Amino acid sequence: MTERVNKEMIIADMLQIDPGIAPILMASGMHCIGCPSAQGESLEQAAMVHGLDAEELVTTVNKYLENK
Repeated sequence: MTERVNKEMIIADMLQIDPGIAPILMASGMHCIGCPSAQGESLEQAAMVHGLDAEELVTTVNKYLENK
């Protein structure tokens, strides 16, 4: 079964599931995902800071994981 992400997940945990998630987040405008503070944020928190839709990011990342 393919692992899925949700908006409550910590970004560092998402990247452990699949490092290929990083380019998706960076392309959406999260250029600081390597920063220590960003690593401890949930996807929802990081999306809010960057003015992004967390649900849209979850959908995009989960589609990526399903199609691997």
